[in-house]
Amino acid sequence: MEDEVDRLVAAWRRERPDLDVEPLEVLSRISRLARHLDRARRTAFAEHALEPWEFDVLTALRRAGTPYQLSPGQLLTQTLVTSGTMTNRIDRLAGKGLVQRLPDPDDRRGVLVRLTQAGQERADAALAGLLDHERQILAELPDGQRKELASLLRQLVAPFDNDPD
Repeated sequence: MEDEVDRLVAAWRRERPDLDVEPLEVLSRISRLARHLDRARRTAFAEHALEPWEFDVLTALRRAGTPYQLSPGQLLTQTLVTSGTMTNRIDRLAGKGLVQRLPDPDDRRGVLVRLTQAGQERADAALAGLLDHERQILAELPDGQRKELASLLRQLVAPFDNDPD
């Protein structure tokens, strides 16, 4: 079965036979898949009245375990946004009743961000919906191939995730 990347690669091989375009066969497919995945995720989140950034913050808190709270600094580390952006996001989520700010008992000047019951319910429902969408994306691959693909992608991603810079 031919895809758009096959056509793109064939055109480059015809037009630039002097270049090794083999990386395009993998990385262009990853790039195209990322765009399709982004659309599926936005659809899944919209079904639960969430924006992608809201899902990121709520699920970071949900993954923290009981009592589902983190400091703003911990949320920054997990969501890779600036301090000002995180403050804005916490304000907006608190305004929707999905999180609440609490004083940090270990730091008089600090606060903790805690998932409310409504926030937990929304995060759990959105995660279940997301997984349904993602299962559909992977449905063409048998279980063994999904595991193999996950392992190969881990090899590509790990150096980026473990880079101290």
